[in-house]
Amino acid sequence: MMTVHSSVSDIFLDKVAEWLTQSALTGENLESIVRGFCERIAASGLPIARVHLTFSMLHPLYDALGFTWRRAGGLTIEGYRHTHDKPERFVQSPYYYLLANNLLHLRRRVDVDGPLEFPVFEDLRKEKITDYIAFVQTFGAGSAQGMMGSWSTDSISGFSEEMIGALMRMQNHLAMAAKMAVLGKLANNMLTTYLGGDAGKRVLNGQIRRGDGETIRAALVMGDMRQSTLYAEKEGRQAYIDTLNEFFDAIAAPFNRNGGEILSFLGDGFLAVYPCGRHKDPSKVACEAALSAVFHAQNRVAALNKDRQARGLNEVRYGIGLHIGNVMFGNVGLKDRLTFSAFGAAVNEVERLQSLTKKYSTEVVASQIFAGYTGGEWITLGEEKLRGVRQRFTVVHPKAIVSGNGTTEVILDAAADVLSEAEQVILLHRDAKKFESRPQGEKFIQ
Repeated sequence: MMTVHSSVSDIFLDKVAEWLTQSALTGENLESIVRGFCERIAASGLPIARVHLTFSMLHPLYDALGFTWRRAGGLTIEGYRHTHDKPERFVQSPYYYLLANNLLHLRRRVDVDGPLEFPVFEDLRKEKITDYIAFVQTFGAGSAQGMMGSWSTDSISGFSEEMIGALMRMQNHLAMAAKMAVLGKLANNMLTTYLGGDAGKRVLNGQIRRGDGETIRAALVMGDMRQSTLYAEKEGRQAYIDTLNEFFDAIAAPFNRNGGEILSFLGDGFLAVYPCGRHKDPSKVACEAALSAVFHAQNRVAALNKDRQARGLNEVRYGIGLHIGNVMFGNVGLKDRLTFSAFGAAVNEVERLQSLTKKYSTEVVASQIFAGYTGGEWITLGEEKLRGVRQRFTVVHPKAIVSGNGTTEVILDAAADVLSEAEQVILLHRDAKKFESRPQGEKFIQ
């Protein structure tokens, strides 16, 4: 256990504040700011044994990003996924207590024995924590973003008044630096989510004017769900949306890896690209990666359909087109309303190829040009005059056996949604407003 610290150096703490300001100005990421801050306040003489910080994020998958720093173990990071579940045991937490009672701070001594007010104190007791301060700090009135956290010490006498004052001052500096990092992360998250990783980077790097772009060579994948209109009319809007999301989770995810990127979702379909060089070897790598993803996607959809059958639901059917060629990649649209997309003859051709899966009653159709780069076995389906295209295309189908059992990766992906206790506690901050309107007796369950 730490010894008593009698004083706090304002000079050292001012240096930490200066470092936070500089980090915000230079665009340091949130992890670097949190890690650097915790190491520096500990080095300045504050007897900090454990710091827990959580930042709410605007992200389609995660509600918050959490950091736990320990003097003996360094920094650990967790992403807290969206959830609507709030088991009873999570309601009995310091953070919930702060939110439910509209408080900004809570301080408690952690006794070595006796009853525990909050379950988390049992873990703190094991770490020999003696004093604990939890806090809530928003990033501005009406803002959905903010910071929650706690300071813990193992000093014999706990936190002195001087130490608490120092922590409150540093908390404000940290909040300002963190807000800048969160806003930067927010911009990156939104661009990556809605444009894709590569396109998002291009926009962040300044490719934002209409007409900005370039011509690239890429293997192209166009996927589409069959009979979606009939399904929507028969099953209703919500069931259709749920099915469409299950379909995308199963079929599209493999094309967002190993050099591929989902460039856009088009109604009930998607377009993926595998950028490559203009020579044989890089073209071969791109096409083989795309074909491998196709086999992977087929197995994932097989697993999905097996699961849907067990739930008494209809199977989802699909078609995939494969091609390679030069595409224009960049910004198009109105002057004040743009989209980042791929377009050109090759994109039109892969769309036509995908539609031929209906004619040939097969899930995958590729151009002979694409197949020539893969070295696999292919079955020739016929010669086709694609709508809007001058030359005739030899269309082929991959000769490969897709396991009827499929892969269980879809189910395994769902298992990743299971949350730790810490994650579910932190996610309560999102719904804090809901508790403010409840009768006082219902706000905190003892």
